[in-house]
Amino acid sequence: MDHVALFNDTSLACSKLITARYSTSFTLGIRTLDRRFHLPVYAVYGFVRWADEIVDTFHDHDKAALFADFKRQTDEALAMRFSLSPVLHAFQLMVHRYGIDREFIDAFLRSMEMDLEDNRYNQSLYEEYIYGSAEVVGLMCLRIFCEGDKAMFERLREPARRLGSAFQKVNFLRDIRSDYEERGRVYFPGVVYERFDDATKREIEADIRADFDAAYAGIVQLPRAARLGVYLAYVYYLKLFHKIKQLPAARILGERVRVPDNTKLLLLMGSYFRYRLRAI
Repeated sequence: MDHVALFNDTSLACSKLITARYSTSFTLGIRTLDRRFHLPVYAVYGFVRWADEIVDTFHDHDKAALFADFKRQTDEALAMRFSLSPVLHAFQLMVHRYGIDREFIDAFLRSMEMDLEDNRYNQSLYEEYIYGSAEVVGLMCLRIFCEGDKAMFERLREPARRLGSAFQKVNFLRDIRSDYEERGRVYFPGVVYERFDDATKREIEADIRADFDAAYAGIVQLPRAARLGVYLAYVYYLKLFHKIKQLPAARILGERVRVPDNTKLLLLMGSYFRYRLRAI
């Protein structure tokens, strides 16, 4: 193996390691994709995880300066088709291989930057944040899954956005306490944390349910090589959503709901059998 290929492979392996360390659920979902999609999706996850870590984790550092440097390095990696950062090098490889839109990358970085600001989210900012933080990540993955089929991408664009939106809103609802107590954020427009009640929770849940329904219509149209992995992520988040729905608002403010590992395994088995029976 020549040294350029070795550097490329090592960079992609770093993104794979990051995914495995930070998200067992996402790693499981990737493994159910066709093998040719594994490294490309790991590369996307590594990029978005590193950006998210800067804005959410490094409180003892100048996060704004760190993020500005990350943006600069991203620009350089995309322009030069090279980076000494393994995460950025792996990401730019897949951006260029699959034609991932620069607009998606810029929207994502803008949403991450919004987390450095003291925002009170009105409807417009809320929609902008969800688009950049979640919907475009789904669109990046859709570029990979469509493998250059532009007609398929356009047909599945809206369902992919709705799936990312559903996932992000479930995260917001699950993490409403930690987002407020640790970061001073409430993402839902017009929601006052101290007055979060069952009626407010039901309104949010109705919106999330509509996103899930719209997303499913696209999942069943994905190429079979990608369908099982995306469907597994869908059923995992749907299970988490149903657990949240069963609890009163006061419980959501008092505990972080999760799906146990044994339940995840059952969801995997059930999804696999549905896939094999061509029920999805």
